[in-house]
Amino acid sequence: MNPIVENAINSVNSGIISFCRFITANDTGITDSHQSGFYIPKIAYNLFFDSQGVRGGNAEKFIKIKWQDDFETDSRAIYYGQGTRNEYRLTRFGRDFPLLKEEYTGGLLIITKISNDYYQGYVLNEDEDIEYFLDVFGMTPADTNTLIKNGSRVFSADIEGLMNTYLASLPKDFPDTKNIAEEARNISTKLTNTVPEMVIKEPDKAIVNWLQTEYELFKKIEIHYYSNRLSSLFHSVDDFVEMAHTVINRRMSRAGKSLEHHLAATFNINKLLFDNPGKTEGNKKPDFIFPGNNKYHDSKFTSSKLVFLGAKTTCKDRWRQILNEATRITTKHLFTLQQGISKNQLKEMYDSNVVLVVPQQYISTYPEEFREKILDLSTFINFAKHKQDE
Repeated sequence: MNPIVENAINSVNSGIISFCRFITANDTGITDSHQSGFYIPKIAYNLFFDSQGVRGGNAEKFIKIKWQDDFETDSRAIYYGQGTRNEYRLTRFGRDFPLLKEEYTGGLLIITKISNDYYQGYVLNEDEDIEYFLDVFGMTPADTNTLIKNGSRVFSADIEGLMNTYLASLPKDFPDTKNIAEEARNISTKLTNTVPEMVIKEPDKAIVNWLQTEYELFKKIEIHYYSNRLSSLFHSVDDFVEMAHTVINRRMSRAGKSLEHHLAATFNINKLLFDNPGKTEGNKKPDFIFPGNNKYHDSKFTSSKLVFLGAKTTCKDRWRQILNEATRITTKHLFTLQQGISKNQLKEMYDSNVVLVVPQQYISTYPEEFREKILDLSTFINFAKHKQDE
């Protein structure tokens, strides 16, 4: 494991407040809309400021940041509120600052406040490192772009009642990942008054809402099951380590299956035929095969009507894993929650006949010249429906 990942985790756990988001094409300057530095969403204003910026004026704060436990920059957090602008950015890193180069597009930026004017910054640029960091905090990429406080994302208050009702109904054993995902959809449906027709109309919005709701619900479930154990003394270091491993393994298990559960629910609502997991040559198990495994193995069924969809929360490196999972299907579709990938990586994907599918709201994080090639979930569903209606 890259020691930078462990140091970033320790920074979040020991710092005052932390923030994470994916580095986009806009940040690294490979779009026409590039602004200097890292964009910081309004929800994270108190990472730097005591109060929100007021339109009509700018506000700034000068800070020191230690990056990758290696070098420091004298930087500036600024709120732009004049004219048409209403945004926060982190700027002034020096001419040779390495972490805003194009190859870091899609990397995970982590900023931790250590004291009033001293911060630690990390950029994780490999899938394994990014996913391990997110797994430790029980997050998916859909849960980024927000504050992390004391190792837990700051919860919204309006779902407390619905989550507590669910907690009161739980049995002694920790619920499985499918049950948690289903309840997250139920809660999200009640909060947003989402009916199946809305999931059909706006599947991209629905799946991100489900994932974010599930993250909050999972953290509440952890507190429900583990609070008594954590408040009591551990009899040995081994007891403590065993408990820690249980928590981390559950987080990793949930994160790994959550995306597939919600995609399957979306496809069911849209009345698509599919198998999850798929089963192809040599007992390989791609995430989704449309219209199903039986058709895939039926040599009389036209290959052009088969559709492959992989599902990976991040895919900067791991997209290659899907290339040999279904020989009969030349073009592979890959759904991801990754926000931004470099031009070189995208070109390599498309040269390998891999078509990205991402939530519609994430497409703007990719280089502009590739956006028309990227499908949102709604477009992919319509594509799969058309294949099944042929």
